[in-house]
Amino acid sequence: MKLKLTIITLTAVFIMIMLLQSAFAFSDVSESEWYTENIRNMVSLGLLSGYEDGTFRPDDDITYAEFISVAKRCVTGANAQPTGSHWASGNMKYAYDNRWYDYDEVYDADFDKPITRQMAVKVTAIAFSIPENEHDNNAYYHYMTSIKDFDQIPGRYAYLVIRAYNNKLLTGDENERFNPLSHLTRAEACAIIMRASSNSVHTPVQSETADPAPVQNYINGGVSQNGRLSVIGTQLCNQNGEPVVLHGMSSHGIQWYSNFASYNSVKNTAGYGANIFRIAMYTAENGYISQRDSIKQTVFSAIDSALMNDMYVILDWHILSDGDPLQYVNEAKEFFAEASLKYADTPNLIYEICNEPSGNVSWSNNVKPYAEQVIPVIRQNTNAIVLVGSPTWSQDVDAAANDPLYFDNIMYTCHFYAGTHGSQLRDKIDYALSKNAPIFISEWGTSAADGSGGVYLNQSAEWLDFLNARGISWVNWSLCDKAESSAALNPGTNPDSVWTENDLSESGKYVMGMF
Repeated sequence: MKLKLTIITLTAVFIMIMLLQSAFAFSDVSESEWYTENIRNMVSLGLLSGYEDGTFRPDDDITYAEFISVAKRCVTGANAQPTGSHWASGNMKYAYDNRWYDYDEVYDADFDKPITRQMAVKVTAIAFSIPENEHDNNAYYHYMTSIKDFDQIPGRYAYLVIRAYNNKLLTGDENERFNPLSHLTRAEACAIIMRASSNSVHTPVQSETADPAPVQNYINGGVSQNGRLSVIGTQLCNQNGEPVVLHGMSSHGIQWYSNFASYNSVKNTAGYGANIFRIAMYTAENGYISQRDSIKQTVFSAIDSALMNDMYVILDWHILSDGDPLQYVNEAKEFFAEASLKYADTPNLIYEICNEPSGNVSWSNNVKPYAEQVIPVIRQNTNAIVLVGSPTWSQDVDAAANDPLYFDNIMYTCHFYAGTHGSQLRDKIDYALSKNAPIFISEWGTSAADGSGGVYLNQSAEWLDFLNARGISWVNWSLCDKAESSAALNPGTNPDSVWTENDLSESGKYVMGMF
């Protein structure tokens, strides 16, 4: 047995020596080059090879197909079977299905063209799930000045470039320029991919044809237990990277029902087991746009109440009749700049930047451009979770998944009412998850969509089973005593008393029993 072990050990050492030497069989790669170690590693792992003439050609451009195929092999261990005439068509399809690139960035005719630096960064950051680090909160504004050609980096790549810099995947040239449209060399590709492999926090998502993996174990606790939240893949996670699920209540419009966003109301909700509270700050309907100072006072008081009760809190820019979020984009930027600065160091804040876009709006033409203006304002102060709605009253999550936002810690909201919405909307959620779009149910009701009818308990149970199987967080509409089916409290309930079962409506009893 000892002799056999010795032979195996010597064989392994011999193989390792051969692999290490293989990088230097290339006539144009010497021991002293900055990229040599990366080439050695790539070749030894079977991820990249040289040419028949014995060269590696480190300074040659690497194509889209080559770079994406190497990344695919690195993160999955194998090539995909070709789906077309091009040798890399299977790898390219895998990359597209998993959002490494968008439909308007790489066409079939581009497969053999040199990949640009901005596209290489994007593919790498998404493929290897490169994390943010502790310096990212104000990185955007830092790099606006330190990268000399930052103004030439399109917005859809800017944050990914920052993430690459922060994780030391690459640096600028001798003139401190990123050169977004310059080509990537084979040597540079080796360096970026090997560095990304060591920085990756989790493997890429499965392709869109795979069923979403159910989250079987998740944590329910409050802020003291979970700390600052982040998004990993499609899952909301706590400060330790563990899956966490939030369950709670939304206020009704605080211009009408501010008394149910009070400290005692929030405390009562926490007493039933909720770990999140949503503040519905209407913009129109005599809301924030009409009375900013008084509404802000109510909002900030409710945030503080949630923090004192160990709860997370959603600050909801509740557009409704003003269905196009671009209508008040400047006001939104001003408000979120103030709020995110005020609560920059508070781990319980979640920012919902547009409640329910509706009317003649689309994701790509209205909601996404709005989000791309508002999110950087928040990111100047905090890397907190940001929730983004979609058209058709936050039901078009499939549209958002097909044209996603490229910021970290983003989730897309979906709203449903058990008496109105069913399997068709659940299919949209599963589609979005398959495209690696994280979903948060920031509003749902046991009633029909207009707040009346029901209470639809069987349909509600079907929905909650669906969400629980996928580890999706949810907030119920609404914590008020309005005479409608979706209200959690009976008319006349005292917001400052300790609520009993007699104070809870049929909906309230069901929902709070789910906490």
